[in-house]
Amino acid sequence: MKVLLVEDDRALAEALEEALGDAGVLLETATTGGEADFLVRTEAYDAVILDLGLPDGDGSRWLAQWREDAIDTPVLVLTARTRWADKAAGFSAGADDYVTKPFETAEVLFRLRALVRRSHGHAHPVLRIGELAFDTHSGSVTLAGRPVSLTAQESRLLAYLAHAAPRVVGRSELAEHVYDRDHEPDSNVIDVQISRLRRKLGAARIQTHRGQGYRLAGGDEAS
Repeated sequence: MKVLLVEDDRALAEALEEALGDAGVLLETATTGGEADFLVRTEAYDAVILDLGLPDGDGSRWLAQWREDAIDTPVLVLTARTRWADKAAGFSAGADDYVTKPFETAEVLFRLRALVRRSHGHAHPVLRIGELAFDTHSGSVTLAGRPVSLTAQESRLLAYLAHAAPRVVGRSELAEHVYDRDHEPDSNVIDVQISRLRRKLGAARIQTHRGQGYRLAGGDEAS
């Protein structure tokens, strides 16, 4: 998943970048509400981690404006504020979940994954498309019960297709959600990586819809 971290504590941001990056999360950072506001309006993110104590205004104020403007990206509030009144203000502004500092990075990761799953309409941590199973907690993939080894980029592509299934996902949407905004590839690169996934999962399991994009199929559709 592609996540925006809004945090002005550089040391904390770097620690989260390393820990979440090791777990396959593509993390981009903003240090102010204004910078975050620009990014959420111009880039596609699967979730936002938002600190409330920002140098240019309370994070809940920025969040409330996003919700007012129909920006519905899931938001996990991350803050040192522990009073119920502060938590209530965050939820009232439109937060989806709340973690207080200090925290375990694993908890942030689990909560992020749950937020993204629910935003796509999935309750169970294992996404199943026919005989294909993608474990959103571990990132492991099995096909008919047998493990499938994927590269980090292949795993990110498959994860997004699995979350979106059975919807058709366009190349531009894949690029926005799977790649860093400074390194978004052209469609040929995506085509090559999709071809590699097909070799590992079966050619019919990832369908091409001409002029639209790709769809992850399962069961009789991929037979």
